[in-house]
Amino acid sequence: MDTPDKGATGTGDGAERGAGRRGRGGRQGSPSTVRRAAPEGDGSEAESRTLAERLAAAMADSIVSGEFTPGTRLDEHSLARRYAVSRTPVREALRQVAASGLIETRPRRGAVVASVTPAGLEALFGAMAEMEATCARLCAIGMTPLERRRFQALHESMAALVELGEPDAYDAANREFHLALYAGCHNPVLQDIATGLRRRLAPFRRAQFRNPGRLPLSWREHDAVVQAVLSGNAAAAHATMLHHVSLVEDAFGAFAAGVERRPAHRPADAPAG
Repeated sequence: MDTPDKGATGTGDGAERGAGRRGRGGRQGSPSTVRRAAPEGDGSEAESRTLAERLAAAMADSIVSGEFTPGTRLDEHSLARRYAVSRTPVREALRQVAASGLIETRPRRGAVVASVTPAGLEALFGAMAEMEATCARLCAIGMTPLERRRFQALHESMAALVELGEPDAYDAANREFHLALYAGCHNPVLQDIATGLRRRLAPFRRAQFRNPGRLPLSWREHDAVVQAVLSGNAAAAHATMLHHVSLVEDAFGAFAAGVERRPAHRPADAPAG
């Protein structure tokens, strides 16, 4: 299988923030998507945790896409009906989404969709860019031979997902790609900070893979980082990763403008506050 053209240029994780567009396979955060992906099953703790994670991703996608607008009250009963699940995984999912800053808890109102400002996103992505660039630089210096082989293999395997046009699968692999960089820097403090920032930005980074043509661009940008890391070029690894993530700012400007132009509406199952 031919890998994506390495010579092309693109907008990087910068579309790692061109959020808000619908992708293949149905509307983001739809009840049917969650039910197909995560039936409640036998109610085991591990299965319930997995369901909560998928519910959290669906809720976050609905917020990022503008389906759940700022100020919307997210009621456990209504969400349980919407996704055809019990309240237990919904409660855990709300806790996870709250940790990302997309919802907040207000007195007498409960969970409410928070307002995410462009300045706030810019600050988060700026910090993320610096953290990941530092991790990439340290990986070029200190990754073990085994870590380098696994890192390269993961990157090459993602080319197949680009060819198939699988944004959800690519997003999962992309997460592993970046986590491998955090681990490969061999600095647990940096790893912890970078992981926390990534968790807060995950819904925005995930949404960009719905943009037409984004997958091959992401892969090519990753390829520049991989080549720098594998060759031991610390300066190039830092620069290419900084470029990859810092392009997010422009794409999120487009995302914010798109959400503002979209007519405000409230999901049928989320009661007004």
